[in-house]
This record gives sequence, C-alpha cells and structure tokens, in this order.
Amino acid sequence: MSDFILIMEDDPFTQQFYSYLFRRTPYEIKVTDNGDEFLQLLEEREVTLIILDINLKNTYLNDEKVDGVMLSQLIKSNPIHSHIPVILVTAYQNKMNGRDLLSESRADDYILKPITDFNDLLVKIQRLTIVDGA
Repeated sequence: MSDFILIMEDDPFTQQFYSYLFRRTPYEIKVTDNGDEFLQLLEEREVTLIILDINLKNTYLNDEKVDGVMLSQLIKSNPIHSHIPVILVTAYQNKMNGRDLLSESRADDYILKPITDFNDLLVKIQRLTIVDGA
C-alpha cells in the first residue's frame, strides 16, 4: 500500500497543480476543499502526511469557516491524529503580523507558495515521513 497524502486546497488551479506534480511520485494523494470530507478521510484512511493551505476562502467544517491554521490545531490536538505530520502552505513567511504560524498551528513545517521547487516539497515530505527503523 502506498503512502497517502491528504491535501486541503481550495484554489482549482493549485488543486490541478498538485495532481499533476504527484502523478510521478510513489504517493497516493487526495486533494479536497471540503472540511467535512477532509475529516471523513482522516477518520477512514491511514494518512501519512497532511498538506494544508493556510488561506482557505471557501472551506467549511460543520458549517463553520476554517483555515489551515485551525485545521492543523484540530489535527494536532487530537491524540488519534497528532502523530501525522502537517505541512502548511502559505504565501507568507512563518512570522506573519507578529504571529508565529508554526507555533500557533502546531504544524511540523511550512513551504512558501507559489511552490517553485517541487523537489524541496518532496524533501520535506520524505523527512517528515521517515519512520525510525524503516
């Protein structure tokens, strides 16, 4: 079974970008912009890694608007899912308007967008998904 990466992205162009880029990797991916579907997949699948866009304009969870920071906090505060590595995708540096996005979100890493170096993203994914002794 291949590693499963769950991606939360609401921009249609970026969704297609991820689908295209991951086509030649060993990873199975699911890209969604639906918060309820995201949580359902998290419960149903063994998720290897999560990629979250920070700015989600039209994403809702239980009829409440959410962003990537909120979703990361939700994942990391749940003992069942807290071990899953989270990469934030943001147009901003880690420090934004005095906010420390990694600390606040409890995510494991972040990458700036636009993603111009797909290999950099793959290195981050590999680093975060290597299991001790594997």
